Amino acid sequence: MRPLVVSRKLVVPANELRWRFSRSGGPGGQSVNTSDSRVALSVDVARSAAFSPLLRERALARLGDRLVDGVLTVTASEHRSQLRNREAALSRMAEELRTSIAAPAAARRRTKPSRAARERRLADKRRRGDVKRLRGSVDD
Repeated sequence: MRPLVVSRKLVVPANELRWRFSRSGGPGGQSVNTSDSRVALSVDVARSAAFSPLLRERALARLGDRLVDGVLTVTASEHRSQLRNREAALSRMAEELRTSIAAPAAARRRTKPSRAARERRLADKRRRGDVKRLRGSVDD
């Protein structure tokens, strides 16, 4: 089996991936009761040697509710073939780990509106108020 390439900084070796196979629900023809096409892929994020301390800390913090004893598990059962479900599980796991180790977004710098922008806003409010006022009933 091949390693899981998450990003340039993170490649999980194949020996750290744990695969489990079981019977998948849904249609499948004559071999549905005999083929184990559902795939569960697990990676031990807490003890993996592939993660640097910084990436491990980020992943554990962001995946906190998805981890069971430091292990992240994804499943795939949408395809009838086990091979396609393996590929789906690999890509799903890579995406989960990629989003969990991404650098945090830069903090927003607070700015204040320019004087012209404030004046435009107030002029628009005045114009809108005039339109509403003129919409009222006319006394003869």
